[in-house]
Amino acid sequence: MEYYSTNRQSPPVTLQEAVIRGLAPDRGLYMPQRINSLPKAFFNNIAQMSLQEISYAVANTLFGDDIESDILKDIVYDTLNFDIPLRHVSGDNYCLELFHGPTLAFKDVGARFMARMLSYFNKVSGENRCINVLVATSGDTGSAVANGFLGVPGVHVYVLYPQGKVSKIQEAQFTTLGRNITALEVNGTFDDCQALVKNAFMDKELNEAMMLTSANSINVARFLPQSFYYFYAYSQLAQREQNTSNIVVAVPSGNFGNLAAGLIAKRMGLPIKRFIAANNSNCVFFDYLRTGKYEPRPSIATIANAMDVGDPSNFARILDLYGHSHDAIRAVISGCTYSDEQISETIADTYRNCGYLLDPHGAVAYRAISELLRPGEIGVALETAHPAKFCNTVESIIGQPVEIPDRLKKFMDGTKETVKINSGFHAFKKFLLKTL
Repeated sequence: MEYYSTNRQSPPVTLQEAVIRGLAPDRGLYMPQRINSLPKAFFNNIAQMSLQEISYAVANTLFGDDIESDILKDIVYDTLNFDIPLRHVSGDNYCLELFHGPTLAFKDVGARFMARMLSYFNKVSGENRCINVLVATSGDTGSAVANGFLGVPGVHVYVLYPQGKVSKIQEAQFTTLGRNITALEVNGTFDDCQALVKNAFMDKELNEAMMLTSANSINVARFLPQSFYYFYAYSQLAQREQNTSNIVVAVPSGNFGNLAAGLIAKRMGLPIKRFIAANNSNCVFFDYLRTGKYEPRPSIATIANAMDVGDPSNFARILDLYGHSHDAIRAVISGCTYSDEQISETIADTYRNCGYLLDPHGAVAYRAISELLRPGEIGVALETAHPAKFCNTVESIIGQPVEIPDRLKKFMDGTKETVKINSGFHAFKKFLLKTL
């Protein structure tokens, strides 16, 4: 299958080219030329299928034209060697726990899948050049990508993150690894980090000197696999609920790759009634839904820091999916925006009343389904990270210590190693060229 740029000013490319390039030459994001539907028999049997079986069926529908089935199956089964359970919280409200992977965040799914796919394409290409992965992170992307690619032959990862704007545990997960992982501590915001990555892809001299790609949700191999767990959530609901025709999914939304993947799942036939784009105080998309005008602005620091994005890249994919129609987008997606105070209130109330501990990002989504469900609807909030990754914030809210899993403790025992740079592109380019 071919992949086209959302800006439609570049020629279509193969999946291999789209994965290795990351961003199209016209600065657009790659999208599949067609999105095939899954057969009715798949949905008839989905309640009896495992996460890996479901994910392989979806992956084969997405990527089966480009990767041999046995290799694709190995990639899927190796990626998803952990569970993604759906937990009932109260009434018609559920949380899909996406934090049972190696770095305890939802991005483990896309990052691990991409690492394995990129390694495969690098091997079959026959080229001996090192692939340099650039990734901007506002929190969990950096740890998921760094750990997903750690030790992968022929790949070096550069993680760019805003100084002082990620939690200490998040920071430890990608600054203590060494080996083929380099952490760049940027004096700026996440949007500055993302701009550095995008500008690097557009720089001719850099691209001639280095083979560059991105592991942000810019990359199709990071973003599309996130559709897997929407199908698995439906499978688990189908085992518990008699009526699965009114499912509403609330997605904590920062760079909007997670929501875009859910919309792809819906286009493939998954019967999700509608989505809620749940925002913190960074409400560019919420304002777009209200006004029809997309007006990026500098991001605002919040306690749900991984969602602190003022110019979400995957907005372009959502526009493309719905033909740039504001009405069509509003028919499928509603929005909400919550302050730090409201997020804190939701964490405290849910823990006190339901015994369920949310992280700040999941709390945004859970508040959305708590307030915005209509009669007869079933709500699924995506719980995207383990609360322990934000233990200082969460502990201050609930007034109790949060147990830190052993996996996180091991990261905290490591030695931080970073390279500090300013947010100017010249300094970043100079640093990359020096590494050759």
